[in-house]
Amino acid sequence: MESAVKSTSSYRQEQAAATKERIAAAAQRLFARDGYSATSMEAIAKAAGVGNRTVYVAFGAKREILNLICERWLERAGARTLASEILAEPDPLRRLRGAARWLTVLYSTDFDVVRILDAAIDEDAETRTLLRAKLRGRARVMDSLIASVEAHLAVPLADAQAVYRAFAAAGVYGELVGDSGWSAARFEQWLADTLVAQLWRSSDGRE
Repeated sequence: MESAVKSTSSYRQEQAAATKERIAAAAQRLFARDGYSATSMEAIAKAAGVGNRTVYVAFGAKREILNLICERWLERAGARTLASEILAEPDPLRRLRGAARWLTVLYSTDFDVVRILDAAIDEDAETRTLLRAKLRGRARVMDSLIASVEAHLAVPLADAQAVYRAFAAAGVYGELVGDSGWSAARFEQWLADTLVAQLWRSSDGRE
């Protein structure tokens, strides 16, 4: 009897999780097409094929759907694992080039999410707080990648980190890959070469 109760409970949990994923997927499509602000919880419910109450019970607020979308994006990109692998690379020049790879993998996995996050930053205070926390997390990873090659930089660390963050602006990737037709591989090569040219100390003799 106890086993049957556990099985039923597990099934319900799986169903609830699957429903949340379906709602988040529908929301992402609408956010990308219509904009975060213009998309209502009711529209998300309709697109996901569930009742309005189901969406509110599952998430409570639209920003929580955005939070799940962001987490799933990072998981698909393997962003945390990739950052650890790059930081473990013994060759500092490869680590610097790895910073370009990390950003390219992140953006090319689903650039729609990047655009959605940028558009949602001007929303209500709670949404801004959520997104700023996400952006701080991304910035910490990016700063750590550049800090790992500090001994080989041609400029002060803070300047080098600022340059990298500037190239990480969504508009840069959007212009080159989205609008100008570059492949993700070409973007990565360009960014890696640019970071080396701008930040690597030439006296190391490894440009």
